[in-house]
Amino acid sequence: MDDISSDDIPPHSRLSSGCRLCYEGAKLVLFLTGMCHRDCWYCPLSRERKNRDVIYANEHQISSPEEMISIARRMSALGTGITGGEPFLFPDRLREYAGALKKEFGSEHQIHLYTALAPDSSVLDSVKGLVDEIRYHPPHEIWENLEETPFFSSMVTAKKTGFEVGIEVPSLPGISVLEKVLPYIDFVNINELEWGDSNADEMRRRGHRFRGDVSNAVLGGWENVRDFTVHPKVHWCSSDFKDRVQLRMRLLRIAENTARRFDEITEDGTIIYGVWECDGKSAELPGDPDEELYARFNDRIETAWWILDQITGDIEGKAYFIERYPDGGIILEVTPV
Repeated sequence: MDDISSDDIPPHSRLSSGCRLCYEGAKLVLFLTGMCHRDCWYCPLSRERKNRDVIYANEHQISSPEEMISIARRMSALGTGITGGEPFLFPDRLREYAGALKKEFGSEHQIHLYTALAPDSSVLDSVKGLVDEIRYHPPHEIWENLEETPFFSSMVTAKKTGFEVGIEVPSLPGISVLEKVLPYIDFVNINELEWGDSNADEMRRRGHRFRGDVSNAVLGGWENVRDFTVHPKVHWCSSDFKDRVQLRMRLLRIAENTARRFDEITEDGTIIYGVWECDGKSAELPGDPDEELYARFNDRIETAWWILDQITGDIEGKAYFIERYPDGGIILEVTPV
């Protein structure tokens, strides 16, 4: 098949307002809860989040709007995507966190929200001015008759209320039936179907295979949607696009704001530095480098990887290089010196 990668980014005119900011890496990802009223077989959420009432801002678990604002500031966020789980299951929390973002960053801070519910006019009115864009996730089994369901009524009402309105669904067969509702909404986002640790059993049971050796994408997703993507309101969001563009640009944005002087920022937005395990408060660092080129902790000294590489013959104890996401994010690789 033809591989769809970040080189195949659609023109900006085909992206929603929220997607344009995602493309720039300028959107905070607010995971409001892992609780959900549905149990979609293809849900890619990790076991640490699925069906658990936890809140994350980007990769950080949080418990307050203040923590969220701090993380948003560290990446100079221009907008936020609210996801889950189902955000509307906790309406007070949704309003509290969205309200805090608007209060801190102003009405121009663009907020989009994903929902697998069909909120009525009263619910929509309750988030007007807090949420700018709503992305509906109707169940696969109702796509054929979507116009006869509460989802369609909710989308029409949301559009009239002033929200930017779209549908966001995975690349499942039969997606072209959604063309009939395109006149009533602003866009359709198609996410490439992906394997996750919580949906792997269902993927195997249904006979799905990986698209490639280094991708979590499912083979055949592009073929399911190819013809539908020619419509100007339809955006194909490949697994590669998410990793190589959206995530990479967000990590670079965070790294540029938070990296220490001795952290090396990679082209993927990760950071690399050296660690020497020692009495970090009293050990002497050979070469007496500038104080801005290392940081002391009780059990270690962290410094530039190239400094650690130069002094390994002059120190005792474990020493290694770390590559991780910026701002205290997940560790990707530990390489002994």
